[in-house]
Amino acid sequence: MPMSSRLLGLFAIIPISLLLTVSFFVLIAVCKAENKALKAFGYVIAALLWAAVILAFSAGLYVIITGKHPMMEMMHHMMQMKGQMMQPMMNR
Repeated sequence: MPMSSRLLGLFAIIPISLLLTVSFFVLIAVCKAENKALKAFGYVIAALLWAAVILAFSAGLYVIITGKHPMMEMMHHMMQMKGQMMQPMMNR
C-alpha cells in the first residue's frame, strides 16, 4: 500500500480539533448555566462530542496503521460492481 494512503489518517486531526473545541465551549456554557436540566443536557452533549472524538481518532489510527481507508475500499468495490453491471450491456 502506498505511503500516501497511510497519510490520509492524519486528516483525522481536523475533526478531532473541531470537536474538542466545540466541547470546550459547551462545558464553559454548562459552568455558567443555573438550570440543572440544562447542565445535565450540556454534560450529555460534551460526552457525545468526546465519543465522536474517540471514534475519529480510532479511524485515523486505523488508517495510519493498516493503510486501508474504509471509504476508498468501498469506492473500489462500487466501481467493480459498476463494471460488472456494465459488462452485459457491452456484450450486446
